[in-house]
Amino acid sequence: MDSAAERKAVRVTIYNQSYTLAATGEPGEIEALAQTVDDLMTSISAATKGRSSLAMDAQRVAVLACLHLADKLQNAEKELSTIRQRVDHKARQLSLLLDQTGASETAAPAEQARAARVESKLVQD
Repeated sequence: MDSAAERKAVRVTIYNQSYTLAATGEPGEIEALAQTVDDLMTSISAATKGRSSLAMDAQRVAVLACLHLADKLQNAEKELSTIRQRVDHKARQLSLLLDQTGASETAAPAEQARAARVESKLVQD
């Protein structure tokens, strides 16, 4: 299938500006993302009103929103990396335990043979 045929036009409003986006995914997901960005920009604008001598134009608000989202992404990537390291460590531990269990299972027949020899020796004596 042609990827252009899979694209759908999605109309969203972010910070009082309308955008028509070409989306390959679910339109609802794009709308939810746009709503998140709109909410963030609105809260940044509201939080900075009256605090700065410079007026917060849309471009400045957008840059601050991008920095906020980049920070969240970086924190999520660090957390994911930590989780992956923990999973790898646990997988190695489990592998070692399985190796030990496998070694005792292969040792069990040898132990049984040894016990049988000892028994036969006791019977002979």
